Amino acid sequence: MPRQQISDQLWSKLRDVLIGCRIYDKIGLRLTVEGILYKLRAGCPWCNVPDFFGNWNVIFKRFNKWSLQGKLKDIFFSFSQDHDNEWTFIDGSVVKAHQHSSGAAYGAEAAMGLPICFTITGGEVHDSKEVQNLINKVPELEILIADKSYDSEILRGSIAKRDAESHIPRKSNSKIGNKEMDCCLYKYRHLVENAFARLKHFRSIATRYEKLKRNYEGMLYLACSVIWLPM
Repeated sequence: MPRQQISDQLWSKLRDVLIGCRIYDKIGLRLTVEGILYKLRAGCPWCNVPDFFGNWNVIFKRFNKWSLQGKLKDIFFSFSQDHDNEWTFIDGSVVKAHQHSSGAAYGAEAAMGLPICFTITGGEVHDSKEVQNLINKVPELEILIADKSYDSEILRGSIAKRDAESHIPRKSNSKIGNKEMDCCLYKYRHLVENAFARLKHFRSIATRYEKLKRNYEGMLYLACSVIWLPM
């Protein structure tokens, strides 16, 4: 029997969230969810999801439907809405696209801290170009910590306008220096790296297998939800 991801206790918690996100408690719902999580963990083609979880095509269609309807996003935000926003860390990571991710229909979309939001961009987009869109998704911001790749007075000014603090080291050629930065707080920036490392334990996250950006994003919402589930 394939290894399952969710204990009875955690399933009870997740089931309530699923129902709250308008996913009906049909017969076989738990096995369907377990089948999707198997795919998330193993990174296998959908047709290789073990029969133990049900027909692979039915499992894929439910995942695809939930992704299209935004329900996977709703599940994630149901878990993360009560996050502690005192410290917010930000960073970027690169995910390689597997050869199986090619071939989507023409015109289709392409693609330990606790994650609270993310954006997906092309690999050619620099982190500093996307940072404003990302922090705009954080409704309450108190302290933002980032590495020197985010060194920008425009960004610091944007954070200050929200009555929040920024702790971002300036580049070595800066004449201003880092006197105002809390270096002790900056040492905790490894938490965001820990979150990336944990997410990449899921093979469907570490390597992009999904053809559509929407479905890869759905997998990422699920992975983040799994991290939040025991909290």
